[in-house]
Amino acid sequence: MTDTASDALLDGYRRFRTDHWPEARAEYESLAGGQKPHTLVVACSDSRADPALIFDAAPGQLFVVRNVANLVPPYQPDGQLHGVSAALEFGVKVLNVSRIVVMGHAYCGGVNAMLNGAPDSCRDFVAPWVAQAAPVVRLVCETFPQEPAERLAEETVVRLSIENLRTFPWIAEREASGALELTGLHFGIADGILRLLNGPGRFEPMG
Repeated sequence: MTDTASDALLDGYRRFRTDHWPEARAEYESLAGGQKPHTLVVACSDSRADPALIFDAAPGQLFVVRNVANLVPPYQPDGQLHGVSAALEFGVKVLNVSRIVVMGHAYCGGVNAMLNGAPDSCRDFVAPWVAQAAPVVRLVCETFPQEPAERLAEETVVRLSIENLRTFPWIAEREASGALELTGLHFGIADGILRLLNGPGRFEPMG
């Protein structure tokens, strides 16, 4: 049984109720009537790269889907369970977000698994999940051996996810009409710098 008197998670909740809730109560009450986020973020589950913290976002502004290595699989409406695709469909078709951001980050364990193989203890789900991007990642790293493999691989996953977003017809249509913007980003864990994918070019630091 959890000792609630020394539980870090519950301690955080207590601080939230004491320090944050009094000022934010009216905002949360207004959100109870529905959400209208402007951006859908596909990010990694990594505990060091929290989109809400990085973008200093208020509740209700971001619709976030997180998974290992911020991957977007291609459009495949086959009746199977597709968590990322379900979030995309809801965010685009129901919430009408105007932007989708794919945010990778430095020192990503999922990307490392694409390069070096998943841990032996993670063969049930992690291994097949990262395998979908591993061939592309390895090919790019072999093509540009002069580049730091880890950073290049992380950027490649962001590019691949952006490309896969365009396989969803209702995303491609909205992007073509100007109703939806697709953005690729890479967050530096150690330096806190966010770098933007400029078209087919390189990731450049944001001011």
